[in-house]
Amino acid sequence: MHKILIIDDLRENVFMLQNKLEKENYKIISAYDGDTGIKKAKKQLPDLILLDIMMPRKNGLQVCKELLEEEITKDIPIIMVTAKVAADDIRIGLEAGAFDYIKKPFNNIELLARVRTALKYAEARKVALDLEKKNMFAATVVTANHKIRQPLTLLNLTSAAIKRELEKDEISKEVVLKKIKFLEIAVKEINDVLKLLQNIKDPVFSEYTNDIQMIDVDNEKEE
Repeated sequence: MHKILIIDDLRENVFMLQNKLEKENYKIISAYDGDTGIKKAKKQLPDLILLDIMMPRKNGLQVCKELLEEEITKDIPIIMVTAKVAADDIRIGLEAGAFDYIKKPFNNIELLARVRTALKYAEARKVALDLEKKNMFAATVVTANHKIRQPLTLLNLTSAAIKRELEKDEISKEVVLKKIKFLEIAVKEINDVLKLLQNIKDPVFSEYTNDIQMIDVDNEKEE
């Protein structure tokens, strides 16, 4: 069941919307001021927010902006509910980050159509984000495997060489120290790769093999 948060300072508006939407099997959460609405959005994580523009203290545009700046709520679609229908008012609402708007007084067919569209958008976006995360994880594993394989091989060969040297009757300190330097180089290369992967914010992908991608850490975008 989809959860919809209604934020409106007029209880009759909340009741009217709640009555219409509960008949369509939506779970309704209500808030009667902007600050409470923001708190409930963060705690309840609704699938959609219906937000009145004209509210005292903190208006809908301010609430919209705050919710879209929060990592936890930035992907929740917001439909502005307003009696103001001038083009500039609508433009301001959409520029604030709102997904859509609904005019007062409500038309049942229009209301439900816009709510369903917003919810479908949210679901499609969630699927896309989940797929992006899975692809990012897979690419990170492939990249780590590809980039770390060579220094790991160097570690194995060098440790074997040190072991052979230590088994000799006469151990060359110079040879052992030289091999230790190879170990240090390999460890540094691995740490460099892991650090690059950890700090990636805007990954650049390149083809690896058989439609498998890896992260091009050599051409990572700079912020």
